[in-house]
Amino acid sequence: MLKKQLYARILKFTNKITEICVIFAAIMKSLRKYLLLLLLLSYGLLFHTAFADVVKPALVEISVEKQGVIRVELRASIEALLTGINAQYSNTTESPNAEQYDTYRKMTSADLMLSFKPFEERLLASVYVMAGAQKVKLTVDSVEIPPTGYTKVPRISIIHLKGILPFSAETLRWYYPAAFGDNAVRVRQVDKDNQLWHWSQWQWIRNDIASEPFSLTEIVAKKSLFDVVSSYIAIGFAHIIPKGLDHIFFVLGLFLFSSRWRPLLWQVTMFTLAHTITLGLAMNNVVELPANIVEPLIALSIAYVGIENIMARQLHLRRLVLVFLFGLLHGLGFAGVLSDFGMPEGDFAEALISFNIGVEFGQLAVISVAYLLLSSWFKDRVKYRKIVVIPGSMMISVVGLYWFLERLELF
Repeated sequence: MLKKQLYARILKFTNKITEICVIFAAIMKSLRKYLLLLLLLSYGLLFHTAFADVVKPALVEISVEKQGVIRVELRASIEALLTGINAQYSNTTESPNAEQYDTYRKMTSADLMLSFKPFEERLLASVYVMAGAQKVKLTVDSVEIPPTGYTKVPRISIIHLKGILPFSAETLRWYYPAAFGDNAVRVRQVDKDNQLWHWSQWQWIRNDIASEPFSLTEIVAKKSLFDVVSSYIAIGFAHIIPKGLDHIFFVLGLFLFSSRWRPLLWQVTMFTLAHTITLGLAMNNVVELPANIVEPLIALSIAYVGIENIMARQLHLRRLVLVFLFGLLHGLGFAGVLSDFGMPEGDFAEALISFNIGVEFGQLAVISVAYLLLSSWFKDRVKYRKIVVIPGSMMISVVGLYWFLERLELF
C-alpha cells in the first residue's frame, strides 16, 4: 500500500515537472524573434545602471552656537570627491574615473583616510562660510569614514569643520562648489545653556552659487504645512522618477500582469499598503534591515513578478500576498531616502504621508505612460500578451535576476 502511494506521488511530481518543461519550451519557441531584442535591451540597461552608484548631493548642517562657534557637518561620498564625480554624471559609471572610484569604495576606512588627507587642503580652499561680508576661516575638526561594508551602495562619510564667527555677524551664507557636486544646506541655531535649538529650512543648491543668507538674529520660523507637504511630495516623486529604476521595474511588472484595471488596482493597493507600513516603522526605528539584505531581495522581487507574469494568467491570492511582502521590502528601501536628510520636528506624520503621496504619484505616472505606450494600442488581448507582456516580463526578470546576483557581490 505504501509503495503504491509513494509511486503515485512520484508519478504526480514527474508529470508536474514535465508540464512545466512543456510550457517553458512553448514560451521559448514563441519568443525566438524577440530574444535578440531582449538581450540588447537588457545588455544596455544592465551595464549602464546595475554597476552604478547614483550621484547624491552632499548634505550640510551648520550649527551656530551662542558663543559664536560654528560647526559644519558635511555628509558626502569621499570617494566621489577624490575622483571628481559630481552632478554632471547621472551615475558613477559615466565618469572617466569610475574605475578609481570603485577602488576607493573597496578600501578600508584607514586606507581611504590616508587618501583623503592630501585632499583636505583643497576642500578648505574651495568651501566657505560668509558671515556678512567676512569669510570665516574653517579647519577640519574630524572625519568619520564608515567601514567598507556593503559596496553596492554609496558610502557616506561625515567631514566635521569648525570655525569662529565674528561677534557682529547677523547673517550666514554657505558655498560648496559645483565641482564637488550639488548640495543641500540648513542651519541650526544652538543655545546650549537653555537646551534650545532651531532648524532652518533646507536650501537645495545646484548652480555653483552660495546659499541665500541665513539670519542669525531671528528665531527660525517653523515651516508651514504647505511647505512640508509640497517638499516631501516632490522628494517621494523624485525617488520613483527618475531615481528609482528598480521600483519602476517592479511597478511595470505589476502593470504587465493584466491589461484589465481591477487586477492592477488590487496589486498596487497591496504594494502601497505594505511599503507605507514598513516606511513608517523604519522611520520610527522599529524595524531595520541592512542594505546587503534589502537590496538583493528587492531585485529578486522584480525577477519574480516578471516570471509569474509569464506563468500565470489570472490573479490569485498567493500573488497578492507576495506583492504585499515585496512591498514591505520596498518600504525599507524608501526609508533609506528619508533617513538621508531626516524628518521635520512636529510634522513627522505630515511629512511621511506626503512622501508616500509623492511615491504614489510617481507610480501612477509610470503606469499612465506604460498604458499610453503599450496597452492603448492593443485591443486584441492575445496579441498584446504575445507582443508586449511576455517579452516585457522576460526583460524585467532578466534584469531583476542580474541585479540580484550583482547585489550579492558575486561579481
